[in-house]
Amino acid sequence: MKQDLSKRFLEFAVAVIKFLKTIPQSVENNVIRYQLTKCSSSMGANYEESQAASSKADFYNKIKISLKEARETAYWLKILKALRLGDQIELDKLITESDELKKILGSISASQKIKSL
Repeated sequence: MKQDLSKRFLEFAVAVIKFLKTIPQSVENNVIRYQLTKCSSSMGANYEESQAASSKADFYNKIKISLKEARETAYWLKILKALRLGDQIELDKLITESDELKKILGSISASQKIKSL
């Protein structure tokens, strides 16, 4: 499962970056593009770091950071949706995957919090 989730984060970040290449160039869109590239790729990067955590606390911290990045990613995707930028069908797929990854991270985070109590 861990490898599957790692692969899923990687594929999601790549899909987001490919999608962003289809958005028209403008000062405003470039800000969204930059922010969304950072947070969508950071989700997986922090998850990967969690897999080599030095302690349970370190693991929990990395998962929480990944969850924060997932929430930010969902926010920027919703902005693109509200602005009707890009292929809306592809954007809906990204929003769905973002929500699913957010739920997975939330579940991991909650289970770690319970164990630490």
